[in-house]
Amino acid sequence: MVVIRLSRGGSKARPFFNIVVADKRVRRDGRFLERIGFYNPTASGQEEGLRIVQDRLTYWRSVGAQASPTVERLVRQAAAKAA
Repeated sequence: MVVIRLSRGGSKARPFFNIVVADKRVRRDGRFLERIGFYNPTASGQEEGLRIVQDRLTYWRSVGAQASPTVERLVRQAAAKAA
């Protein structure tokens, strides 16, 4: 199964997450099929905290990829921010 989930980057106490499409059997920070966005929970001021490429998200969902609960929450957050 293909999942859309977060892959952690950054350093200790400064997390940064890539939103990736990966096979469910691969470890969290391992190989992925495509990077479709990022989430920076420590963004402040004018820094961009969340970016998701909506057309790629729509494509992967159309071919059966399932999003993790956290990614679902971030997608709703991005949609509310865009509207």
